[in-house]
Amino acid sequence: MRHGTLGTALRYGLLSLMALLVLLPFVGIVLAALHPSGSQVAGVGLPEQWSWENFRLAWEAGGFDDLMRSSLIISGAVVPLTVLFATMAGFALSILQVWGGRYLSLGFVLGLTVPVELLVIALYYNLREVGLTDAYLGVVLAEVALFLPFGVYWMQSHFSGVPRELVEAARMDGARNRTVLWRVLMPISWPAVTTLTVLVFMWSWNQFLLVLVMMQDPSMRTAPTGLGLFVGQYGTDIPLLAAASLIVIAPIVVVYLVFQRSFVNGITRGAVKG
Repeated sequence: MRHGTLGTALRYGLLSLMALLVLLPFVGIVLAALHPSGSQVAGVGLPEQWSWENFRLAWEAGGFDDLMRSSLIISGAVVPLTVLFATMAGFALSILQVWGGRYLSLGFVLGLTVPVELLVIALYYNLREVGLTDAYLGVVLAEVALFLPFGVYWMQSHFSGVPRELVEAARMDGARNRTVLWRVLMPISWPAVTTLTVLVFMWSWNQFLLVLVMMQDPSMRTAPTGLGLFVGQYGTDIPLLAAASLIVIAPIVVVYLVFQRSFVNGITRGAVKG
């Protein structure tokens, strides 16, 4: 009994230590952002004078009106398109078992190994020929193609774990493939779909290099790319830089907190199946 209690205490202690190591940098950024603009910040220290003005100054200096709008437009298009295509492709590969599905699955897995740095220059010249540079559509299509391999792999793995009896019962009742997917499988697939949605949103929101190359117009760039330019201008003003960083990461934190339960549930199920 003592060994069990000791093991539980050690596990909780280790998890608490890991959580502290993860949260400590974030706490440091928050405290740095609350120092007066232009002041020196030494480690994780409380400011002598709390200043909330940095967030307004960073928003205005960085032009985050345009940057946040561009990020929302791009992410708002990339996320539903990627999740929709990945869900349909995963259903086709795992449930319908389309002809050549094994090779198609291998192609998507190989797509996970291709870094965006290897493609971005060639992609820029190709899209420039069809007038899709400095355009939201070009970035949206590029990001959907970039995130789709993982999305297909994720949804295919999820549908592969669905009991075949459930699909066969639906087909015996006369359900077609569309009905099987949207009315039978999707109601039990929301944890996997939610997890994929949060991951794709995070990747799309944080995408830096692709947007930097494809968008030459500063007003059409996203918040992370704008933050990169902000660092070059205000790199010595740590409180202002910290406030700008918090503005950029705030949407990701909000989305995660909203979908936290489904996200963790989806990750856990994927880990158990693996």
